[in-house]
Order: sequence, then structure tokens, then C-alpha cells
Amino acid sequence: MFAFILRRLIQAMVVMVVVAFIAFMLFQYVGDPVVFLLGQDAKPDQIRQLRTDLGLDQPFFVQFWHFLLNAVQGEFGLSLRQGAKVSRLISERLPATLELSLVAASLALLIGVPLGVYSALKRGSFLSQLFMTISLLGVSLPTFLIGILLILAFSVGLGWFPSFGRGEVVQLGWWQSGLFTLDGWHHLVLPAITLAVFQLTLIMRLVRAEMLEVLRTDYIRFARARGLSDRAIHFGHALKNTLVPVITITGLQLGQLIAFAIITETVFQWPGMGLLFIQAVTFADIPVMAAYLCLIALIFVLINLVVDLLYFVVDPRLRVGRAGGH
Repeated sequence: MFAFILRRLIQAMVVMVVVAFIAFMLFQYVGDPVVFLLGQDAKPDQIRQLRTDLGLDQPFFVQFWHFLLNAVQGEFGLSLRQGAKVSRLISERLPATLELSLVAASLALLIGVPLGVYSALKRGSFLSQLFMTISLLGVSLPTFLIGILLILAFSVGLGWFPSFGRGEVVQLGWWQSGLFTLDGWHHLVLPAITLAVFQLTLIMRLVRAEMLEVLRTDYIRFARARGLSDRAIHFGHALKNTLVPVITITGLQLGQLIAFAIITETVFQWPGMGLLFIQAVTFADIPVMAAYLCLIALIFVLINLVVDLLYFVVDPRLRVGRAGGH
């Protein structure tokens, strides 16, 4: 187990170094930060002085080494658009994105898994066919269109929910949370549903397919022959083995929720990292783009590590295989 974790940590470090190198290349080939900071009318002496102050006159690998050291400390310099530290901008926007993504992921799991199980166990029923038809719409419709339709129906038409913003938040140290206020939840409902729809339908269809596959296996037939109840077979044996691929997809989808919440945050003007990244791309704010790239890569690496560890908890065959191999 320790060797497995160590191997995964080494792989994670290699991935992060590669991502950091790609992010560093943004500074080298996507515009000149000195020109962004001083403008086109800057004098040559000012340009030379600022390049020296920023360390841009040093060799390539020396600059990359300093970039790595700063990135490990969470420092990516100053935003070229706002003139503020990138680490502060990220820390201000990160809570909003994480809360939106975690609520959307919870909705997708709490609704998708039961619907998938029901669709597998009652696959010939009217409700099962209805769920599968609706899931096709959820997979097919683009996220921005779902968001716009929800705004038209529940904000413009019925006036039940606000169409933009995060609402009232509570300051918990450096963390801002809207989960402790009614107004915060009021603003969160539509963006969370918009972000959750695709993941929900994907999980539902995956659970249904895996459940049907597991129910055809020999050990399920053996369990029926032993006289076990349908409840014990479906939820004690079949569902547990169905969860192995579901954990993989859910872990990867959580990373994608955080990384690709850009569209949802743009539609609802949600003040998260996605909206910050869109603004950075618009103004070629390279430090913010590099920080966002490194942070998203780190989130994916951590989620993959957690998913790998959960395999040992859910699937006993892996523990037996590791022990036998050792």
C-alpha cells in the first residue's frame, strides 16, 4: 500500500512539473509581460530595468527554476489586468467555484445513482423508459443552453430564482461561503442544476449499464440459488460491484466540474475561477492563466490519487491481488 501511494505521488510530481513547464511557456511565447505592464510608449531604460527586476534577463532554465519555486509557494506574480497578486485573486474566487462544483456533484450522485439502479431493476417500466429518454436530452443539450433555458423559465418567467451573482456570503476566516445563508442557496440553485445535469445523466446511464452487466454474472446466479433476497442481491452484492467504475467516472467528473465550470459561471456571472479565467483570456492576463492551469492540474492529480485509494476500499480483489503479488 505504501509503495503504491509513493509510486502515485512520484507520478503526480512528474505530471505537475510538465504542467508547470507548459504554464511557464505562456510567459515566454504569449506576449511580453513587460509590454503589458509598461505599455507601448515605455522608454528602453524602463524596459531593461523591469526585465531585470522580473528576472527575464536570466537564462531560460534559471527562469523556469524560479517559476517552479514560486509555484510551489502558490505565487504567480501580479495580474497584468488588475495589478493584484494572482494568489490573492485565486483565493478570493476558489471558494465560489468549489462550492458550486461540490453541490453540483452531490446532486449528480444523490439523484443519478438511485435513478440508474431503478432503471436497471425496472428496465421495462414506463418510468425507466422516461428516465432514459430524459437522460438523452441531458447528455445532448449544451451546458450554456440548459442555463439559458433555466433562466428563462425560473428567473424571467416565474421569478423564483435570481439569474446572476452569488448572493449573501459569510466570512469564515479567509473562506467565503454562501452555504450558510438562505440568499446564498437561492442564488446557487440554478447554476448547480445547470452544472449537474450532464454529470447526473452520465452517472445514471453508467450505473444502469454496469448494474445490468453485474446482474448477468455467475456469482449473482449463485446468490439467487442460495436463496438470498432480492434486496440483499441488488444492494449487498450487485450495487457494490457496480460502484467501482462509477467511482472512476465520478472522480474524473468532479475534476471536470471544477475545470469546466467556466461556461456555467459565465452564463450566471458566478464570481468563481472560471469567470476569472475567461476575463484573463480576454485580456491576455498570462499570470492568471498560468496559475489557473497549474491549479486545475493539481486538482485532477489529487482527485485521481483519491480515486485510486478508494479502489482498495470498494474492490477487495485489488487488496487480495496486491497481497498475493507482494
